[in-house]
Amino acid sequence: MNHTLSSHRIAIAGASGRMGQMLIEAVNQAADCQLAGALDIAASASLGKDASAFTGHNSGVLITADLATGIQNAHALIDFTRPEGTMAHLRACRDKGVKLVIGTTGFTDAQKDEIAAAAKDVAIMFAPNMSPGVNITLKLLQMAAKAMETGYDIEIIEAHHRFKVDAPSGTALKMGEVIAEAQGRKLSDCAVYAREGVTGERDPSSIGFATIRGGDIVGDHTVLFAGIGERIEISHKSSNRNAYAQGALRAVRFLADKPTGLYDMFDVLGLN
Repeated sequence: MNHTLSSHRIAIAGASGRMGQMLIEAVNQAADCQLAGALDIAASASLGKDASAFTGHNSGVLITADLATGIQNAHALIDFTRPEGTMAHLRACRDKGVKLVIGTTGFTDAQKDEIAAAAKDVAIMFAPNMSPGVNITLKLLQMAAKAMETGYDIEIIEAHHRFKVDAPSGTALKMGEVIAEAQGRKLSDCAVYAREGVTGERDPSSIGFATIRGGDIVGDHTVLFAGIGERIEISHKSSNRNAYAQGALRAVRFLADKPTGLYDMFDVLGLN
C-alpha cells in the first residue's frame, strides 16, 4: 500500500490481543494511516513476529516489548490494554511527544489525575468507549436524565463476553456518571452495584447496575428509566469490535493538529 507523507503513523499497544489485531487491521485498511509500531508484554509469544502476520500480509513492523522502540516512529499510540501497562506507555509518550489514544478501562482516580497531568505536555484522547454509537447514546442519556430527574428509577444493565475481567464495564460506569452529572449528582453517592437478600425498598435516588458475563457477547448496554405506567429503554449493542477501532482512528485524526490537551469522544464527534 502506498502511504503519502501526510499519513498518520500509528503504534498499537497490546498488538497480539483481540482488540490489538482489530486495530492493526483497521490501520492497514485506512488509506491515510500507517502502522509504525506494535507493542506487547514481555511474556507474549508474539514478540519478534510481524505485527500484521495474522492477516496473511507482512507490514515490516515487528512486535516488541521495548517501549522506546515501539513508539520511536509513531505520531500516536492507540492503547486498549490494562491500567498498569497504559500508565507505563503514558510516561514514555509524554517523554517522546507521542500523542495517545486511550481506550483502557479500570483506572484509579490517581491514575486519571496522572493522565490529565500528562495532557499538559502531549495531546491525549481518553474515553472508556470509542464507538461513535455509544457516544451518541451517552448524549441521549444526558438529555433523558435531565428530563426524567424525578419519578423514574434508573437501572443500567450490561452484558459482555466471559473473558472480560472488570465489572461493571467502563462504558456502564460512564453511562452512570453522565446520568448522575446531568442530574447534578455524583455517581459515587448513588450507585448500587449489588443486591442480595432482604434489600428493603429501592431508594428512588439510586442508580442500579446489573452485570452479565457469558459467551462471546461483544458489549450490550441498556439504561432503563422505569416510571409508574411507562418505561423508557435506551440501548446500544455491539456486534463486533470494528466500531471501536474506527472510533480510535477518528480520534488519531482529530488529535493530529492538537499539540496538547485532554479530549474525549464527544470532542472527536463534535457533541460537546
